Amino acid sequence: MYFFRQILLFCVLISFLDGYAQRFSNQVPQLKRFTPQEVVDPDYGIIIYNKLVNIIGGDSIRYTKDGYNVQGWQEDFYVSGKTLHKGFYVDGFIKIFKNYYENGQIERSFVSTDPRRSKMDIYYEDGKVRSNIAYFDGNPQNQYDFFRNGSPEYIEENDKNIEFLFKRNSFFENGSPESIFELVDKKTKKYIKKEFYENGRVKEEGSMIFRKDLGDYQKDGVWNYYDDKGKLLKTENYYKGEIQS
Repeated sequence: MYFFRQILLFCVLISFLDGYAQRFSNQVPQLKRFTPQEVVDPDYGIIIYNKLVNIIGGDSIRYTKDGYNVQGWQEDFYVSGKTLHKGFYVDGFIKIFKNYYENGQIERSFVSTDPRRSKMDIYYEDGKVRSNIAYFDGNPQNQYDFFRNGSPEYIEENDKNIEFLFKRNSFFENGSPESIFELVDKKTKKYIKKEFYENGRVKEEGSMIFRKDLGDYQKDGVWNYYDDKGKLLKTENYYKGEIQS
């Protein structure tokens, strides 16, 4: 009987610890100090705190070492003692914060201007702007991304309720356009679309329409396709996304 009681106690303990671990699995450590290699993603920067920003879709909660939701101002540090993060928390979620590279340069700042709108600015290690993002109801309304040399990489602008696009353009690092998608008639929701080769020549071009009933953008009208020397390869005609014979 004693043996079975011990087995039962062991199982209950394991179950408790498993639940405890799940509860704190999304926790950002309170006392640990970080190395840059642990927190700075080479492609996206310091993104470990984004999951704590519920207003833009974060679904994790930060806890104190005693298991309570973090409230008020919180700071984290690098192993060197330099500041990594300063944020204001409400019930474990971040409302305002700034992250820093180890050299002291701000990596990103986030602020919620009202319950529906917020803004994030992201920087490279040398202080040049990497991204400016304005959110509405948790989704990017306007986004501007830049290469390290300062030239634009990506531009997206939506209407005020994010129901349809105004533009979505991307660029090569030399500054020439890679893809252009822009609204030309707001009433009919007609767009122009162009894709480019890196040498600057047009790869394909045509018009598109926004189908609100489908929530989709479809080819509509004449589309031309070219090789990288500018020679016309073919022409197609579309109507509401369907190619016409």
